[in-house]
Amino acid sequence: MKNIITILLFLSISYSFSQTITKKITLNDAALELTKQKVTYDPSYFSLKYPNGDIPIDKGVCTDVIIRAYRLVGIDLQKEVHEDMKANFSKYPKIWGLKTTDKNIDHRRVPNLMTYFKRLGAELPITKNTSDYKPGNVVAWNLGGAITHIGIVVNKKSNDGKRYMIVHNIGAGQVVEDCLFRFKIIGHYRFQK
Repeated sequence: MKNIITILLFLSISYSFSQTITKKITLNDAALELTKQKVTYDPSYFSLKYPNGDIPIDKGVCTDVIIRAYRLVGIDLQKEVHEDMKANFSKYPKIWGLKTTDKNIDHRRVPNLMTYFKRLGAELPITKNTSDYKPGNVVAWNLGGAITHIGIVVNKKSNDGKRYMIVHNIGAGQVVEDCLFRFKIIGHYRFQK
C-alpha cells in the first residue's frame, strides 16, 4: 500500500510539474506584464553582463521592451543578436561606425533588431490593414529622419475597437497605447524561436 501511495504521489507531482512547464507565457502576456513596472526613459550606454545582461530594471527605451518581453518567453536577444552579428557583421547596419560587435548595445538598437528578425525569416508584410497586425507581432517605425522606434502588438483593442494596441516606450515608460499607424511603419515581424 505504501508503494502505491508513493507512486500516486510521484505521478501527481510529475503531472502538476509538466502542466507548469507546458503553460508558457506568450509574448503578448510578457509585454503586458512589463507595463506594470515603473520605467524611466533612459537611452544611456550601460556595461552589461553577458549573456542575459540587462540595464537597471527601472530604466529603458523602446528596444528594452522588446528585449525584456522576449526574455520572459525564454529568448535572450542580447545573446542571439550578438552571436548573429559576430558571424554576419557585414549584414548589419553600419550607422554607428562600429568595426566590431558590442554586446552591451547592439541588441538595444532598432535597426539591428530589424536586421536580426529579417535574417531569421520573421519578416511580415507592411500593410495598412489593421487585421494584419496580430498580438505578439513586433512593429518598427520611422519617427522622422533617422529616428526609429519599436513595439509589440498586444491583445488590447483601441477605443474604437478597430485595431490592436502597442506596448512600447517612447518616453513615458513601458505603456500600452493606440499608436499602430501614428508613424510610418518600416518593419513588421513575428519572431518565435
